[in-house]
Amino acid sequence: MKEKSLAELQREVDQYISHFKEGYFSPLSMLARMSEEVGELAREVNHRFGEKPKKASEADNSIELELGDILFITICFANSLGIDLTEAHDKVMHKFNTRDANRWTKKDTE
Repeated sequence: MKEKSLAELQREVDQYISHFKEGYFSPLSMLARMSEEVGELAREVNHRFGEKPKKASEADNSIELELGDILFITICFANSLGIDLTEAHDKVMHKFNTRDANRWTKKDTE
């Protein structure tokens, strides 16, 4: 499978959303949806790595699918506000590489 860029992902989601009259949800609705998805991810992580096993009657979701849901809603959120996620990522990496450059213990590279 061909690797996709963030720009390609943003276009793909935008094309999908363009098929619906409702379009993108409002920012507040998307934030609520994102919070729901993060909660679902937390539940899956707790089941897999925490002390709370799943009940036999619970659906079999996965961390991968929950992360995919979070990525989708993040892309929707960005698209609705005209935010280029590649540019946003570059700005965040610049922040980590400058402001936080000495915050963590670096691995020995020798």
